[in-house]
Amino acid sequence: MGSKSGDGPAWRAARRCDGGECVEIGTLGEFVLVRSTGDADGIYVTLGREEWREFVAGIKDGDFDGL
Repeated sequence: MGSKSGDGPAWRAARRCDGGECVEIGTLGEFVLVRSTGDADGIYVTLGREEWREFVAGIKDGDFDGL
């Protein structure tokens, strides 16, 4: 996974990120964190592992295609 400093999360950007503002995913213990690379020091969303699985399943099922 991406870089890790100290006890902070290990972050990685989406594979298709071209250096612009992309989504990064991090892990910290039992949590999955989501943030923007354009605001790496800003806020992030924290999801439990089951919430993350449900979110990814929703993406794959097209639940967010209309947004």
